[in-house]
Amino acid sequence: MSDRISVAKTYKLYLGGAFPRSESGRTYPVTDAGGKFLANAAHASRKDLREAVGAARTAFGKWSGATAYNRGQVLYRVAEVLEGRREQFTAEVAASEGVAVEQARTLVDAAVDRWVWYAGWTDKLATVLGAANPVAGPYFSFSVPEPTGVVGVLAPQRSSLLGLVSVLAPVLATGSTAVVVSSRERPLPAITLAEVLATSDVPGGVVNLLTGSAAELGPWLAAHGDVNALDLTGAPAELRAELEAAAAGTVKRVLRVPPTEPDWTEPPGITRLRSIMELKTVWHPMGA
Repeated sequence: MSDRISVAKTYKLYLGGAFPRSESGRTYPVTDAGGKFLANAAHASRKDLREAVGAARTAFGKWSGATAYNRGQVLYRVAEVLEGRREQFTAEVAASEGVAVEQARTLVDAAVDRWVWYAGWTDKLATVLGAANPVAGPYFSFSVPEPTGVVGVLAPQRSSLLGLVSVLAPVLATGSTAVVVSSRERPLPAITLAEVLATSDVPGGVVNLLTGSAAELGPWLAAHGDVNALDLTGAPAELRAELEAAAAGTVKRVLRVPPTEPDWTEPPGITRLRSIMELKTVWHPMGA
């Protein structure tokens, strides 16, 4: 038996394409479903959140200006890299969620497939969600879907990978950028996903991932004037009314969800895609 003491890993945040420590210096222990210590995670602060929003805003122009085909390629590349780290994700999901390895592998495979599914939507959104509107007059009228901007995401607390992918991938597919607060108790798959994003073709700042408390960071995310939409999936039930009220102060889009997490293994629909896009209607006079 070896008497070597293993080195406990301390995971960092993912901001602007880099992996900094929290400016507060805080960390917290992460355990598996049975209470066994796994690692330390950074405990993000309000200042970290502000920096994440700034990075997402800076990245928005380039990401939203990319062609739909290019965004689809990038999302597909994420699926490729995630597939290459399948065994690592399987081990982390099994430990985090307390499920058997085979079930964890099924969840990881579903997460890979979900990236591919949303990658296929990027160049179809305008056709499905847009419209040529009938008008009584010598005009053309078109409604065109556009990305909302910076989307704040309170990630699912129970589904550490598949749930996270299910709320993050549609944000990227529409051309918006994201500030994500991961599951507090089960952050390791999210942190590893950040490493995948950093080594794929996702530009820095398009996704910013914070580990810590949704109850602590949620109110600041909801009230931030440079966040355009808010996904309340992982928000504590007792705080949702407060978060909605805070979001109303800056006229944010708010994605309201049932009080209990959905079954993420169910096939996704286009509801999330529609909920985080805006329709721009253009009128143009007809030629003579």
